Formats: sequence, C-alpha cells, structure tokens
Amino acid sequence: MAMLNRVHLNGLRAVETVARLGSLAAAAGELNVSVSAVSQQISRTEKQLGQALFERTAGGLLLTEFGAVFATRLGAGFRELAQAVALADEATQCTLVVSVAPAFASKWLLPRLSRHFDRHPNVLLRIDASVRLANLDHSDIDIAIRLGDGKWPGGRTELLLAQEVFPVCAPAIARKLKSIEDLAQTCAITDERAMINWESWFETAGVPPITFLKGARFTDPMLCLESAIAGHGVMLGWQLLAADALADGRLVAPFGIRAQSGLGYWLVTSSAKAESRKVRDFKAWIREEIEATMAQFGSANAETAGAIAVESTVAPIYGESDIKLRQAGS
Repeated sequence: MAMLNRVHLNGLRAVETVARLGSLAAAAGELNVSVSAVSQQISRTEKQLGQALFERTAGGLLLTEFGAVFATRLGAGFRELAQAVALADEATQCTLVVSVAPAFASKWLLPRLSRHFDRHPNVLLRIDASVRLANLDHSDIDIAIRLGDGKWPGGRTELLLAQEVFPVCAPAIARKLKSIEDLAQTCAITDERAMINWESWFETAGVPPITFLKGARFTDPMLCLESAIAGHGVMLGWQLLAADALADGRLVAPFGIRAQSGLGYWLVTSSAKAESRKVRDFKAWIREEIEATMAQFGSANAETAGAIAVESTVAPIYGESDIKLRQAGS
C-alpha cells in the first residue's frame, strides 16, 4: 500500500476514465474538468509510474500493452471503491431498483409487493417497467427479471421459473371444449409480439395443429389476458401471467396439458458488482412468492377438474436442469 503514496488518486481516476470512455473529451465531461487537465493528469501519472500508459496518435490516445493491463486493474479497483462509498448511502436510505416487463409487473408482481414492504420496511422499492435490459454494470438497476433463455452478456443469471404454456379461456367457453378438436370452433386471441406459439403445445398434446376461428390480435400480453377474461376466445397463456385469474375463477385452463416453452423467468444482476443484502433479500422473497403462487395455482386447477376437465401439472419451482432452453430474444 505504501507505493500508492507516490501516485496521485486524481491521476489514476483520469487514466481509468479515459481508458473506459475512449477519449479525453468524454473523460473530461465525466470528471467535470477541462480536456487539458485530464491530459496533464495522465502525463503526471505516467511519470510517477515510470511507464507509458497511452500511445499518442493522430486519432487520439491508445492504451499500451502495459496500459491495458493497468487500466483493467484500475477499473476493478474503482468499482470496489464506489461500492464502499455506496455503503454510507445504503445505511441511511436503502433503495432497491427492480427492472421488470410491464406485463409481469402489472399481473403478478404489484399485487404482492405489500408483503415485501412488510418484511423489509426500510427498503424503498423503485420499479423500472421496461422490456429493455439495461447495462447493469453502469446503471442504478439492482436486479432485473427477464423472460428468455438466460443468456444476457455481462449479466449474472439465475433461473426463477421455467415457463410452461397452455390454453386459457373464460369458464363459459371452457364448458364447450369437450376435446382439443373443439378448439377449431373457438377464436384465438393472439399476442403478435409473443415469443411462444401454439405449435409446441399441440406437439405436447400429441395432436396435429388446429386452425382456430379468427380472433382479436394485440401487441401486449395484458390486453390478450383481459380479452380472454372477457370471453372473446382462447389464448396461449403461462403461469405467472394467468395465475391470479385462474385462482379466482375468471379463467380456466382446459385439457390439463402444459408444454415447456423453452423459455424461463430469470433473475439478472451485474456480474461486476458485489451482491448487496437488499438484492439477496429480494431474491429470497420472490422465490417464496413464486412457490406460493404455484401452490395456489395447482389447488385452483384441482378444484375445477371435475367440472371442466382441468388438471394441474405444474411443479412448484423448477431447477435449471429441468428445462432445455432454446435461443430466444430477451
């Protein structure tokens, strides 16, 4: 540690910032100093180290071989310093930023958040409702919940729930569905942006694909769900989207057949940041809520099995080895 005394911290900050952002101008903007000040700090640091960190070219500064290694270590060090300083804020005001898709937030997460508030009253929750996965290394988002194959560059992923797909509809429609072939007399409610399709469900059911009557088409799964509840037809749903409507009887899932979609809900965090206590607590809480939802989901289906041939085949929580995830978009 003593050798650090011969190198100024401001110079090290200038080196790390230029290496990360790629230009003196960008670094000057982030550090809120002039371009010439950044350049002088870099030159001073190189003299103190006795090593050239950048090559001066007509196109700008380029890291030397030593500079690249040095900048990588600096980057890791400054991230640790930033997290250490953040502990002071976390001790007085703990805000957890959770990024989720709007459908997930509206249809499943929000109705359950009061239990998180009760368990962790000192944690302030901010929900970022977006389908876009931001760069978690350089944003204020602590954790994201995403539907996909679990392959997001730079992210640490944990499977939360494997997604199964199955038909759902209003009870009045379900009573008319004595067999899968009866689907040909119903309208299909379609989400035009969905990553799932009926083919996988028909394949699991062991029957050829059936042509539906033309039904409503939407670009949002929440609208599809409300259309199904209103009795407009049958939609291809999945556990967390339809769970509450199935539990209270607004929807039923006929046929008792569920197909693996090849997708799953994943918890995504930054691989470059240490995991905070508030994130660990949120993970534990949401896994408990998922398990409770699936247990309720299974009970609700079992109660309606005799009347409308609904059979639950949902397991509470799936491990990563229980599904084979195919390539899909995030």
